[in-house]
Amino acid sequence: MENYKKNLINEPINERSFKRYIILWFSQSVSGLGSSMTGFALVLWAYGQSHSAMSVSMMSFCNYVPYVILSLFVGSFIDRHSKKTIMLVSDSIAALGSLTVLAFLLMGRLSVWNIYVINTVIGITNAFQQPASAVATGKLVPEEKISNVSGMNSFSNNLIVVFSPMLAAFLFAAGGLPLILLIDLASFAIAFCVLLVFITIPEQAQQKTHSSPFAGIAEGFAFLKKEKGILYMMLTMALINFFSRLTYENILSPMILARSSGDSIALGIVNACMGAGGIAGGIAVSIKKESRHKAAAVYVSAALSFLFGDLLMAIGRNTFWWSAAAVCASVPIPFIQASQNTILYRRIPSNIQGRVFAVRNAIQYGTIPLGIVLGGCLADYVFEPFMSSGNGLAGILGVMVGNAAGSGMAAMFLCTGICGFAVSVLSCCNREIRKLN
Repeated sequence: MENYKKNLINEPINERSFKRYIILWFSQSVSGLGSSMTGFALVLWAYGQSHSAMSVSMMSFCNYVPYVILSLFVGSFIDRHSKKTIMLVSDSIAALGSLTVLAFLLMGRLSVWNIYVINTVIGITNAFQQPASAVATGKLVPEEKISNVSGMNSFSNNLIVVFSPMLAAFLFAAGGLPLILLIDLASFAIAFCVLLVFITIPEQAQQKTHSSPFAGIAEGFAFLKKEKGILYMMLTMALINFFSRLTYENILSPMILARSSGDSIALGIVNACMGAGGIAGGIAVSIKKESRHKAAAVYVSAALSFLFGDLLMAIGRNTFWWSAAAVCASVPIPFIQASQNTILYRRIPSNIQGRVFAVRNAIQYGTIPLGIVLGGCLADYVFEPFMSSGNGLAGILGVMVGNAAGSGMAAMFLCTGICGFAVSVLSCCNREIRKLN
């Protein structure tokens, strides 16, 4: 009877917390739309300046490197400080970056290296903001709704992917890059005010403090040493992220532009289709029952994404096939995220989630900068020259991916499709990972 009464008391609190999360989710999605439009416009701008895949790769590289390095050290800081304050300060600094881009643009002094510096600063803020946001989600969302929330996040993120290129193109034609940056700053202001005024994130008193950031790292790794299945999952996801960043979030835009004679509309359609696939997957995750085989769902979904997404993207020669590949690649992604998040939130104690999530970010996303830089280098200096060299092997590959501009990057998709599929299947067979089911 006593437990029953406690449940009656806690239920309304859980419902109120979840409603607060819905408000936070919506406002952050609005802000994400503004940031995504700015990112799309800047990619087109940077590629138009240099016509180099490497210039686009370096934009992402400068964002990820500080994020990965700092992720190792911020965990204990996040656990010991207000998640709300961390999110507010981090978002404010990121908005200041957009304001700086606008200022340089209006003065006629914007260059690619300015964007590299600003992306580095944003990467630093993301190292604090993302783990804090992850912990805040665990505090606001009831455990049984974590999987559904992952679907909601995938839905909103991919809805942004669908509409931001089209909106960015329309707004760019109407008012240029300054208009897009102003809308980005306005969307930030909305999200900032909502978080500041309407959102209360429960904080848990910390009984133990850490004398240095290294103590927090040690505690995070100590937990993972005991939870080998989670550690192996992070390591294998790091490898999967590496193959993904070699192509999709690295050379996809340059490849589409190269193979379509610089058609930005084709690129926008492909990005929109990728977002549409993610929306479909996000909706499915939001409404479906939780999988009983969560670890298997992670790797089966990843294998399908590589098999149908990357391989079809490699052999596609027009917007229709690139769009079909984008849908195939993106539909499984929400299932990966939802299953992994459910495992992590249920196995990691709430009082050390900041430390473990920070270490997770360093491990799981640590391969992304390498994939970004290596992808750009391989595209510009290895695969593109090789496919135009007249080599016998290049001729064989050319039957599948063509021999025109962008064929080398298409061949890279062929390689990542095969490697990513193999890693996913082998990971699913790992004994420690299978125990997570």
